[in-house]
Amino acid sequence: MGSLESKDIKIGKLTLSRKKIVNIIVICLALLLVILVASLINNDGTVVCPDCFGNDAECETCEGTGHIEVDNRYYGTFVALVPPIIAIVLALVTKEVYSSLFVGIVCGALFLGEFKPITSLDTMINDGFFASIADSWNAGILIFLVILGIMVALVNKAGGAKAFGTWAKKHIKTKFGAQMATFILGILIFIDDYFNCLTVGSVMKPVIDGKKVSREKFAYLIDATAAPICMIAPVSSWAAAVSSTASQVGENGISLFLKAIPYNYYSLLTIVMILCILIFRVEYGPMKKFEKAAEMMEDIKDEEDKKEEKQAEEKVKKSKPLVIDLIIPVVVLIISCIFGMIYSGGIFTKGGDNYGKLIQAFGDADASFGLTWGSIIALIFTIIYFICRRRLTFKETMESVPKGFIAMVPAILILVFAWTLNSMTSGLGAAGYVGAGMNGAAAGLKMMLPAIIFLVALGLAFATGTSWGTFGILIPIVVAVFGTGSELLIIGISACLAGAVCGDHCSPISDTTIMASAGADCNHVNHVNTQLPYALTVAAVSFVSFILAGVIRIWYVCLIIGVVLMVGTILGIKYLTKYFESKKVATEGRLNTEMAIDALNTENALDGVLKDEESTEVAAVEEEKAEDKE
Repeated sequence: MGSLESKDIKIGKLTLSRKKIVNIIVICLALLLVILVASLINNDGTVVCPDCFGNDAECETCEGTGHIEVDNRYYGTFVALVPPIIAIVLALVTKEVYSSLFVGIVCGALFLGEFKPITSLDTMINDGFFASIADSWNAGILIFLVILGIMVALVNKAGGAKAFGTWAKKHIKTKFGAQMATFILGILIFIDDYFNCLTVGSVMKPVIDGKKVSREKFAYLIDATAAPICMIAPVSSWAAAVSSTASQVGENGISLFLKAIPYNYYSLLTIVMILCILIFRVEYGPMKKFEKAAEMMEDIKDEEDKKEEKQAEEKVKKSKPLVIDLIIPVVVLIISCIFGMIYSGGIFTKGGDNYGKLIQAFGDADASFGLTWGSIIALIFTIIYFICRRRLTFKETMESVPKGFIAMVPAILILVFAWTLNSMTSGLGAAGYVGAGMNGAAAGLKMMLPAIIFLVALGLAFATGTSWGTFGILIPIVVAVFGTGSELLIIGISACLAGAVCGDHCSPISDTTIMASAGADCNHVNHVNTQLPYALTVAAVSFVSFILAGVIRIWYVCLIIGVVLMVGTILGIKYLTKYFESKKVATEGRLNTEMAIDALNTENALDGVLKDEESTEVAAVEEEKAEDKE
């Protein structure tokens, strides 16, 4: 075996890097965990009813018994959360997203098939991959992704992005300005998080690259203005999802959503966080390393990007594109997607409940259908527009179709894997397991429940990668715990929504996180690693704010305290970082000084020894001469 100090370790003829060895060890430990869990856990054929949790004597699912019989020994137990936990840990340690998600899927399939090879394989293919791709919602999102990728390729080929970049360089002169423009654009596009991620990414990428902002910071800005903003926007796909879920448990969906906004600390404090790190110029954690690297690099594009950009520039000089070549397609896309969403909500259906009612139509909108519907219209318009403007020929527009699709393949692959993993988790009864635990927590102090709900929602969304699924599980439980007409109900709903967004924001298997990486053209694992410290900082302040909200129950007092805590935390991090850096520099300087003094002392000592030897030799010569004279 080679030396431990070397980068590679040799085992016979096999040479492995330390990173590969760590990855192998982690995978082996994950498999051992699966085997251990499989051997220890057994639900004895019954689990707590996932609908009433044993609290409803008239429940049709369990017929009032509080329990239901199941065929799978792992259903409704902790095992339901093991596959996503394994996938997340592997992704963070090995930096490999595809293989990590696939290992998680395989583990989930093994549990569902009770370790029978054929059954597990059938489950993974039919109930996992096929079901995920065949789902109409998922299919609509994939179509929307591909169309958006094609539109980005068309705009780039026509020179619209380059024209906007040239305009932005003249008007946005600083790194702060580029980041603030990204932040503002992210807030303005609040109708849907998927749409936000990809649109802001494609529009602002030339500006961000020109001001030497790292792709990791760009991805954070996109992600932080996607789901958190959509969660506090009354007219958005998220508001529609929350409203429909609340309506199913006898609450006025839109009214409840609006009342919950002032208590949604994670979303509101994320805005404060972004403003603080931009205004005070605070960077910490892994993000600081990437920001320094971006500052030192002349160009963060790879060679292929540079070659394509050079070809595009030559074409741009001849054709003289305008900024409207980017603005008009984007505006048409936004308008058509909004129109598609309200159309899917039944605003134009005569005789329907939502006819002519904008808010209600948004509440019942099918975001997947609306985005697909709107993006198809926008794509057709964009092709006709560029041909009529003589920006592109028909052949050139068709050449952009496969380019746009190829650009979205990584995001599509990760999304399909994430959806399949979620299918495995759902099949193992994760909803019932978490719901039963949440219902049991209600026996404690009600004042602490909002903070507990926040943590439960955060953990569930992080493990499953879905915020919509999280609040879909927890909102009925929260309503049952607090009852209607209570201020704590509003705070509890807000805590549920905030935790769902926070977990979604942190999770490497979240579709929004994946979209943000794709929109910023950033390595997905790097995005997760750099974003996590920032998201957890906001989560910690939000947790404290929910504790205070459970006691004070006055929204503006709690919100002011939360904002002050957030600003104070960021300033504290800034000054602590500076203190430790200065201390490190001082320590290194002292060590260098001590080493220099030691070196000087050693040199002086050597000079002294040499002089002593030289004087001894001179004395010996003189003594010999004296003896010769005698």
